[in-house]
Amino acid sequence: MVNRAYYRNCIAGFLDDSDDAIVGRLVEQGAAAGSSLESAQTDAWREQIRILRPALQPHRGRGWLYFEYAIPRLGGRIDVLAPIGPVLFVLEFKVGERQFTASAKDQVYDYALDLKNFHETSHELPIAPVLIATRAGPTTPAIGRTHHGDEVLRPICCGARSLGDVIACVLAEVRGPAIDVRGWEQGRYHPTPTIVEAATALYNGHGVADITRHDAGARNLTDTTRAIEEIIDTSRRERARSICFVTGVPGAGKTLVGLNTATRHIDRNEELYSVFLSGNQPLVATLREALARDKVAREQRRGLSTTKSSALSEVKMFIQNVHHFRDECLRDPDRPPIEHIALFDEAQRAWTLERTRNFMQQRKKRPDFSQSEPEFLISCLDRHRDWAVIVCLVGGGQEINLGEAGISEWIHALNRSFPQWRIHLSSRLTDSEYGAGQVLRQIASRPNVFTRDELHLAVSLRSFRAENVSLLVKQLLNLEPDAARETLGRIAGRYPIVITRDLSRAKDWIREQARVAERYGMVASSQAQRLKPHAIDVRAPVDPRLWFLNGKDDVRSSYYLEDAATEFQVQGLELDWTCITWDGDFRRTPAGWAHFSFRGTRWNRILNAKRQTYLKNAYRVLLTRARQGMVIVVPEGDARDPTRSPEFYDPTFEYLQSIGFQTI
Repeated sequence: MVNRAYYRNCIAGFLDDSDDAIVGRLVEQGAAAGSSLESAQTDAWREQIRILRPALQPHRGRGWLYFEYAIPRLGGRIDVLAPIGPVLFVLEFKVGERQFTASAKDQVYDYALDLKNFHETSHELPIAPVLIATRAGPTTPAIGRTHHGDEVLRPICCGARSLGDVIACVLAEVRGPAIDVRGWEQGRYHPTPTIVEAATALYNGHGVADITRHDAGARNLTDTTRAIEEIIDTSRRERARSICFVTGVPGAGKTLVGLNTATRHIDRNEELYSVFLSGNQPLVATLREALARDKVAREQRRGLSTTKSSALSEVKMFIQNVHHFRDECLRDPDRPPIEHIALFDEAQRAWTLERTRNFMQQRKKRPDFSQSEPEFLISCLDRHRDWAVIVCLVGGGQEINLGEAGISEWIHALNRSFPQWRIHLSSRLTDSEYGAGQVLRQIASRPNVFTRDELHLAVSLRSFRAENVSLLVKQLLNLEPDAARETLGRIAGRYPIVITRDLSRAKDWIREQARVAERYGMVASSQAQRLKPHAIDVRAPVDPRLWFLNGKDDVRSSYYLEDAATEFQVQGLELDWTCITWDGDFRRTPAGWAHFSFRGTRWNRILNAKRQTYLKNAYRVLLTRARQGMVIVVPEGDARDPTRSPEFYDPTFEYLQSIGFQTI
């Protein structure tokens, strides 16, 4: 059993322990866990103990309690977790507070949902989230169930003196057998954090094992991390240069693997110092902003003053835009970068020779530049005379912009210019969506080429409700309705996907589904330019930092369902629930998908094969962003508007209907 609490005891044992003994244990365990404990924290514990003693006295022989129970996915700890009778109570204390703020209610509710969704022996239990504002006046507890039917009660608010009444009322309302505490404690915690949550937890010292699922289906996340560490250790020991290619289905944790490796080697003064690089500017900006905000909040809780600008400065050394890294290496063409380990996220999006050469000529005044971006980036690490490691994190079918080279250019560059590098390949790099099968045959006879199963992440972690969503999307886009229908049947009831012609109805549906801090938002293709009659203008800039991170009270956030993010803003990131609005740019026809871009006053057919692939991949990105469920809106069009003829939309909606998606 993993000990997740600073203090655990049966209620009788807690009541018999002295305050000093309990606080002493909390301080001891907190220090062992690396927490910086201020006097305000110990005072808060004493106040909680004082409130709990009379409230728990009637339940001396029928429950347990756990102080400071860890929730790694959320980067925090539940103040007190108490299984009493058939109910799991989540108690969050706001010491000295008189009001029940919306953020505090969301916090305790989020803790309860986290246990329900990710702690295996809590899945079927009634869970009661209780918020205690210690200085609030007498309150009448309101016990209510939600319409979601999962036995998580609505947050219950009470003052210190009312806690006993709340516990009694809940136990009178909820019937069932008493929780088997010994069995409950054995339950494994299987979180699937968002990439923002994961980055925050990793940056603050949690390991990948703490914040991810541990079931057999997802175990290769740890296996992949271990394989990369072995490659790093061997390269360092044998003074070799190595590159490895990690593949994975959408949402499988490729970025998480990269961040985990980077955070393990975060000290700039160590030889193993590494950097996480991405050409995905929205992802870089959002992660940096999230880490900086978290650092400021943590320092403030400790009574320290830290500005966000200083926090951002520190974070920028850990997560860098690959183009800034490239520019730094251009300044001194002989000096190696400080990092021996570079992790390239979405490596398939690195630039081709033509795009790189044009950029260098026009923007950097380097007319003689003759390397693709992959070749130049490898050359930067090749400057190290002792050892270096490059980790390429590769998404299949994720190229969405002109000038993106795909993974084959990395292999070409290694073949042309770096014969001494060791190459470690995912065993699935030959799959069609990676587009590297032919070029891989060119290095088959080269020495020091190794193929490893552990470098492929086969299971999507983005959706903890259903692992076949990426397969369903692949089948849908490949026009395999029978296969898609079968896959949809496997996820039915666990991952809601509905379709509609009415955007307002879709917004209502998504608001009803989402709870507490579950983030929802509206997305659309960057080519979806005839959604303007629905108040969706994809050309209007969206700041991903505000869209992904700001709260429900900010009109710029995703919650407002006013600004639609495109594939460029959401790639690599995720939401809990998505509303996808499907325009006439990607249409179902009897001959297959038809591809269009809107110019001036009309739709123009896209004939270029690469651009067709980019548009298809854009919809792949949009359809794989949701962790919990999605609604797809295909507008009805308007016969009076030749740019929105119903014939542009009806066949697409009928195709989705034929697969079996529920219509609302």
